Amino acid sequence: MSDQERLAGYVEVWWQAVDALTSLLEKLPEEAWSTPTDLAGWDVRAVVAHVAHLEKVLATGVEEHAEIGEPPHVTSMMGLYTEIGPANRRTATPDELIIEIREAATARHTALLADPPTDGSAKPERVFGGVPWSWETLLRNRPLDVWMHEQDVRRAVGRPGGMDSPAAQHTADYLLESMGFVLAKRVGAPAGTTLLVEVEGSTAAAFTVNDQGRGERLPTPPEQADATLRMDRETFVVLAGGRRPDAAATVAVEGDEALAQQVLEQMATTP
Repeated sequence: MSDQERLAGYVEVWWQAVDALTSLLEKLPEEAWSTPTDLAGWDVRAVVAHVAHLEKVLATGVEEHAEIGEPPHVTSMMGLYTEIGPANRRTATPDELIIEIREAATARHTALLADPPTDGSAKPERVFGGVPWSWETLLRNRPLDVWMHEQDVRRAVGRPGGMDSPAAQHTADYLLESMGFVLAKRVGAPAGTTLLVEVEGSTAAAFTVNDQGRGERLPTPPEQADATLRMDRETFVVLAGGRRPDAAATVAVEGDEALAQQVLEQMATTP
């Protein structure tokens, strides 16, 4: 598969994720927009405003600014940046937020179809917050971000769904790749340690720590990994996404239980 074909695939999955999110939002009563989500300090409105902010920046190339102060739930510079969208849209109505997302995403989608990126390693002209991402990283992350926030909304308002969509598959498989990093760097497991992660709907993924102390994915699972974790897709997503650490209680564990517990405690790789 060429870079252009792979990047076009990410664009299509992101486009479907945007439609799924906005279609869900259209069904919510206005009072649901003030429901707290799993993201500290954010209700449904803040989550949607954040998505609108990023899509608007990517569509226009114009950065926004806002007085954020020092929210207690913010722990990083990128966290401060993500507060800009909610801060600037506190008085926006639900319809205005939905329209903003759809208009920005439509403009962006049209531009990407008219002039598709062909080199995944090249730098796009527009990236929010000045992050040094390539086309590959930017376009691969957008379906993940939009779908994760769709799920934040769904859990908040009690409307489960969307777990079998292309964006759901994309996100789960993408997050699975981080488990080698978790094993080697977050947990600090010694060289030769093996981990098998089985997530419903995804191909089982095995990892080890190499002699340089880095996590790497094994081409085939070992006959018996040091630790094995089995869970459904939603459980994996809320753990890897740092949403609900207590979901670890539902994970089936085999092998080294102490190692498995360390991995579960360190799984969150995306806010």
